[in-house]
Amino acid sequence: MPRSCILPGATIGIFGGGQLGRMTAMAAREMGYRSRVVDPDPGCAARFSVEEHIVAAFDDVDAAARLAAGSDVVTLEIEKIALACLDRARRDVPVRPSSAALSLIQDRAAQKSFLSKAGLPVGPFAVATNEAELEQALASLGGRCFVKAARGGYDGRGQAQTTSPSDAASAWRELAAETCVVEQALAIEGELSVMVARSPSGEIAVYPPALNHHVERVLAWSVLPAPVEPALGEQALEIARAVASALEVEGLLCIELFVVGGALLVNELAPRPHNSYHASVLASETSQFEQCVRAVCDLPLGSVQTTRPAAIYNLLGDDWLGGAPPNFERALELAGVRLHLYGKSVARPGRKMGHLSASAGTPMQAVELVKRAKALLTGR
Repeated sequence: MPRSCILPGATIGIFGGGQLGRMTAMAAREMGYRSRVVDPDPGCAARFSVEEHIVAAFDDVDAAARLAAGSDVVTLEIEKIALACLDRARRDVPVRPSSAALSLIQDRAAQKSFLSKAGLPVGPFAVATNEAELEQALASLGGRCFVKAARGGYDGRGQAQTTSPSDAASAWRELAAETCVVEQALAIEGELSVMVARSPSGEIAVYPPALNHHVERVLAWSVLPAPVEPALGEQALEIARAVASALEVEGLLCIELFVVGGALLVNELAPRPHNSYHASVLASETSQFEQCVRAVCDLPLGSVQTTRPAAIYNLLGDDWLGGAPPNFERALELAGVRLHLYGKSVARPGRKMGHLSASAGTPMQAVELVKRAKALLTGR
């Protein structure tokens, strides 16, 4: 398929002005592009990294029209964008990823069903639209389940854990959702993610898998490349290519995977840059943020070769709320450690304020180094 490149000097519109939008805009600026964002937060992380910040809700169709009017292509850094906004922007400029791809990803029930019908590996699940169906699903799946609202929720939000069918009533009340996905609790041995870039001309680039560690369902640290057996790594790449091709996504797609019984199961999809690939800034010849720009602008995709293993450790608002401010200088005394703050003015529990990154000779050496830096920064 011939390319229709959107060349440097053009403007990239981004739905979402969080840290992912900020870092994408910074990569775009290095390549000679301008950026504009729509975000409802007047103090959003991207506000000082873009030419214009349109303060508006993610379902504001007029704001979407304004974003498109001043842009040459539009992308996103967060999933909770109204599909009507993407469709309105698409009347004027290319929108990558499309509303068709986003509509599938926004709905966990549709997403799971799509993956299953495409023959991709997923864990046992069911869909419930009322309390009775939830109770029946829990009984069929053994009772120990994660019940997730089909729409909304992230970082563990919008979920309930159950141990038996008798938990159906409380879980249904807690989630207050029209539709839920019921996933059987699995003996998870590890969690991987794979980032795929796919351009409108059909070129695909797949990064090596990242190994991720979560605490209370929020990513704590991640390392690239994942220290896994080559056969498992190759299986992860094959699954990622298959998902991206089946979805026909344009831009970036992160596939989250569980390791269960030595095999891989797809957990969820994210059509944007991803927290687990922040380490690509240090580890890869092309960072995920530069790759996002290349993909949505239909430029040749960059090399995903790993130059040196790197790890990241998330810094949450909790690290600011213990009395003393974070001890940045202590963390930065360690050779190979870098600090990345997102410019968020208000620290809240669970809010991602930044991350530490570290490179080393092996993946696990990078993990140990970034853990040491985190301990020095927080004193724990």
